[in-house]
Amino acid sequence: MKTDIILAGVGGQGILSIATILGAAALKEDLFIKQAEVHGMSQRGGDVQSNLRISSSPIASDLIPLGKADLIISLEPMEALRYLPWLAADGWIVTNTIPFVNIPNYPEMEVIKAEFANHKNVVAFDCDALAKEVASPRTANMVLLGAASPFIEIESEKIEDGIRTVFGAKGEEIVEMNIKAYRAGRKLAEESAKA
Repeated sequence: MKTDIILAGVGGQGILSIATILGAAALKEDLFIKQAEVHGMSQRGGDVQSNLRISSSPIASDLIPLGKADLIISLEPMEALRYLPWLAADGWIVTNTIPFVNIPNYPEMEVIKAEFANHKNVVAFDCDALAKEVASPRTANMVLLGAASPFIEIESEKIEDGIRTVFGAKGEEIVEMNIKAYRAGRKLAEESAKA
């Protein structure tokens, strides 16, 4: 088993929380993990990216080579496009469709959606709206993690345990809210895969 994941977004969206949860879940399954983070401008609005490598055998490098990522998980659509050169030919893109416009020449969403249409394995949806509907706007990252989870070779229960580990200190209400958001995202991805 080997899964190479690029996590992308902008500061404040919770990308690194996703990495921490997946890391905790991988450890519960006795898997090897390596992680490298880039906090370009990690304050709210700056580019944040993480390489997360999970494997059943030892991993030599924490960086994913070009064309080898199995999955791009992005809370920001243009950030997903930024890392396309790293995506394997049969890799998946799981992304939010709501832009975080942080530059003056941000491309039109039609251009971004057209680029996604060039790839066969894409789950693109409004994470923000689903998070707000089922839990809280602050859980969009957990909705996205749920939508990506069917493409990660870790049991869903172990990922939920990772959520409990990461959010446990904040109380049971916060834990349950994040798990509810995670499950909603997973359900959306499973239903779109059947379609």
